[in-house]
Amino acid sequence: MERNLAIIGASYLQLPLIRRAKALGYRTHVFAWAAGDVGEAEADVFYPISIVEKEEILAKCREIGICGICSIASDLAVVTVNYVANALGLPGNSPESTRMSTNKHLMRQAFARGGDPSVRSFRVDAGTDLKGLEISFPAIVKPTDRSGSRGIHLITDPRDLGPAVANAIAQSLEKKALVEEFAEGKEYSVEYLSFRGEHHFLAVTEKRTTGAPRFIETGHLEPAPLDGETEGRIRAAVEHALDSLEIRNGASHSEIKIDDRGCIRLIEIGARMGGDCIGSHLVRYAAGYDYLKMVIQVACGEAPDLTRAEDRFPAESVFIFTEEDLRELRRLQREEPERILEVTDLHPERIGHTTDSSNRAGCYLRKA
Repeated sequence: MERNLAIIGASYLQLPLIRRAKALGYRTHVFAWAAGDVGEAEADVFYPISIVEKEEILAKCREIGICGICSIASDLAVVTVNYVANALGLPGNSPESTRMSTNKHLMRQAFARGGDPSVRSFRVDAGTDLKGLEISFPAIVKPTDRSGSRGIHLITDPRDLGPAVANAIAQSLEKKALVEEFAEGKEYSVEYLSFRGEHHFLAVTEKRTTGAPRFIETGHLEPAPLDGETEGRIRAAVEHALDSLEIRNGASHSEIKIDDRGCIRLIEIGARMGGDCIGSHLVRYAAGYDYLKMVIQVACGEAPDLTRAEDRFPAESVFIFTEEDLRELRRLQREEPERILEVTDLHPERIGHTTDSSNRAGCYLRKA
């Protein structure tokens, strides 16, 4: 019997999921706005329907007779995935969980109710009197409902708050922004896979960024160099927060900071696999888990295969911003080709024009 799997999104981010599903014997039905993305050609069947058209996608999935629906590395797709899953009685997360995990203000409220270690935060819009905010500086300004470093600003001077808020609101889908206290410390991300409310830890990744003011990711190292006691505290904090967000099924990507005193602060949690090749590549190389397969299994109501491959090793993703970054990739390809695991994306024409994580000039993975 043919197994029809719906996948929301067709960009390069979804390409590993589409390919893994096909390798596992699923017939892939991919939904996205027609834009010539790689997933359009890779899919068994492609439907030129925007990922936000929930009702149209639901109707088509009823007609197809899908066994599951999923997406990776996209907060926007999570809304449609869970909407369709709930309507068809397939595994997913509740509407309330979906709202909390895709809107940063509702997420902060959930963390506050659950007593999770978060940061002080204020939701603002175009009509808010910013002078009345009881916020200290430095502060972070971000849209309430975007990802990929879009619209993020670090503010050290109160005079810059207005322009930063205006920019964040402009990039927000609901036209609202958050002004938050700035959490000091090193950045990490944590990957989990949940099935029927049971959370399975996969990996902690050390994040590297451009720093202030945009904090665009420059690379990720996995496993993060942490001692067992710290990792244990991270796991306890994240698992409690996943319960606060009522995440019961599927992948999750938690971003945290740890300061010099060892204090853990939750930055945000997405109810989806981490992007930037973290979930699709690094977890397999460094932790030995077939994360993509597990996401598909859970979407289809099957217990995830938690078997770990023996051929695992520390690995890192490296993003290209400058000509020097590109020269280093070429040097490795010539002199240390055994270290290069994969070149996943390369756009030299973007060098010098990067504004967020969506338009970096390329990415490759290497043994760390």
